[in-house]
Amino acid sequence: MKKTIIMGSGPAGLAAGYYLTKKGQPSLLLEAESQVGGISKTIKYKDFYFDLGGHRFFTKFDEVNELWNEVLGDKFRKTPRLSRIYYRNKFFNYPLTAMNALFGVGIKDTFIILFSYFKARVFPYKKEETFEEWVSNRFGKKLYSIFFKTYTEKVWGIPCSTIQAEWAAQRIKGLSLTTAIINALFKPKKTNIKTLIDEFDYPEFGPGMMYTEMKNKIEKMKGEVRLNSYVTRINCDGYTVKSIEYTTSDGVKHVEEGSDFISTIPVTELINSMYPKAPDDVLKAADNLKYRSFLTVDLILNKKDLFPDNWIYIHSPEVKLGRIQNFKNWSKSMVPDEGKTSLGLEYFCNENDELWNMEDQKLFELAAKEVEMIKICKASDILDYKVVRVPKAYPVYMMGYKDSLAKVEEYLRNFTNLHLAGRYGLFKYNNMDHSIMTGLYAAKNIAEGKKLYDTWSINTDDDYHEIKKEQ
Repeated sequence: MKKTIIMGSGPAGLAAGYYLTKKGQPSLLLEAESQVGGISKTIKYKDFYFDLGGHRFFTKFDEVNELWNEVLGDKFRKTPRLSRIYYRNKFFNYPLTAMNALFGVGIKDTFIILFSYFKARVFPYKKEETFEEWVSNRFGKKLYSIFFKTYTEKVWGIPCSTIQAEWAAQRIKGLSLTTAIINALFKPKKTNIKTLIDEFDYPEFGPGMMYTEMKNKIEKMKGEVRLNSYVTRINCDGYTVKSIEYTTSDGVKHVEEGSDFISTIPVTELINSMYPKAPDDVLKAADNLKYRSFLTVDLILNKKDLFPDNWIYIHSPEVKLGRIQNFKNWSKSMVPDEGKTSLGLEYFCNENDELWNMEDQKLFELAAKEVEMIKICKASDILDYKVVRVPKAYPVYMMGYKDSLAKVEEYLRNFTNLHLAGRYGLFKYNNMDHSIMTGLYAAKNIAEGKKLYDTWSINTDDDYHEIKKEQ
């Protein structure tokens, strides 16, 4: 009898489990945390709901839309999109608007930006291997230094000159200074002019609502989700996975046999958990792949309103703070008291670095100081806080990562009953909908008994993930 073991219950793992159980095929999900959803979970604290970074429900995949609506139905809310950049004590719209940019940076810098842009058009980098080269060719060196460099280096913790250009292509492709100026000066009328989405769906109580409900539906269909179950070993016979060993929070070790296996855990952990051990060159390649972590300092403030944005990017180099979420502007239901506001302050870091290891009280003091420094609110407005650490949140597209990932992928493709999915599992900077599609692909391959769908091919779009065409 077929039985699928799914490692991890983020969006990809849950989508796979939901699909299989709906098809009547037994599945078991093993989740290391005490809550499903992965990086898309929602934290509840004193009846306030905090999203880990802000997750928009927008997709170009019909299958993903159908799944979301099937699971949550009328629990979605239409949310207007507003995000801005904070730099030099001023807010800048994105996409850029002409007057906002002019009055923001001043006439002198505006001319420097335009000169720098035209220089980049005449004398571009001939090779676009790095993030710096890719962005500078499309926006000019000056605009790159103002609106891209500082924030990107906060996120990744490494110079932009060492980040693969592929990441920029995935996140910014289709947007350029020319596009921004056209959108700023003229209302797009042609279908080939691209703009950012101006609204998206969002669950009433955050994305965790979606994935908790997906878990409930899996269990109602006789699937199984085991929380606090950390995978420690993957037993193989040649290129066939036979069983999974995992440890629960009480320290008890368990073994589960299965016919098929889906991994959404970090691919580096997968490789290092396999027995017999992977070849040395594969282990070395996996060791070269790095993940970036982050933590949130979630604040409850005694203020009814602060700013209208869903989120703000903090480009100012004088603070370590990277991004601020305003959860009331995602869904009013996230904040139980209309007279209060909740914010999520995001700090990017590496596991076991200074920020990661800082005591919660010290992190709160840093956060309170920085939001006051950049004039978001006063420290005295803060009533309470909660710190949440998120390990291995982002795969780092540092120079040379492609060769290492290719070596790992080549090895893992040999396994007949092992399927990889999700951001962690495929080492891809996936949006949430891309991760779900990889989970659905993996599940379909198992249900149909052959690998018809390639999970590695998801998220190779030519266009930026959140661009729409004006009709």
